[in-house]
Amino acid sequence: MAVEVGSQAPDFTLKDYNKQDVSLSSFQGEKNVLLVFYPFAFSGICTGELCQARDELADYTNADVQVLGVSVDSPFALKAWADQEGYTFPLLSDFWPHGATAQAYGVFNEGAGMALRGTFLIDKQGVVRFAEVNQPGEPRDQSAWKKAVTELA
Repeated sequence: MAVEVGSQAPDFTLKDYNKQDVSLSSFQGEKNVLLVFYPFAFSGICTGELCQARDELADYTNADVQVLGVSVDSPFALKAWADQEGYTFPLLSDFWPHGATAQAYGVFNEGAGMALRGTFLIDKQGVVRFAEVNQPGEPRDQSAWKKAVTELA
């Protein structure tokens, strides 16, 4: 079961595409976090979703929101994908232990070994303010994210 709105977001530390540690707790008191789990780098729906987030990144940064993408891909694959697509927000590797962070958020598909399309908006106090989980092959409607971001202010 996915982490619910109103609950404390599970903390994590994952490597980004530059193999640097990124912890959710490092943003507490500083920034809200839009945590975007996705199945795999280079896949069609994921690329479309993250490119839209890239193109609309100012909407998030202006609202004091840090976008973090998370998948089970290795940091090397994430680096190649970020370079190809021009992603400037961190892409985090939940590679090992395989899918542990996705499991903590209730969005790991055990049978396929990948994260579902889980989206969580976490406020500066670490509380989940928005949560949505989409199944494989089901793209997200990003207007729901944006509405939740505007409600933070």
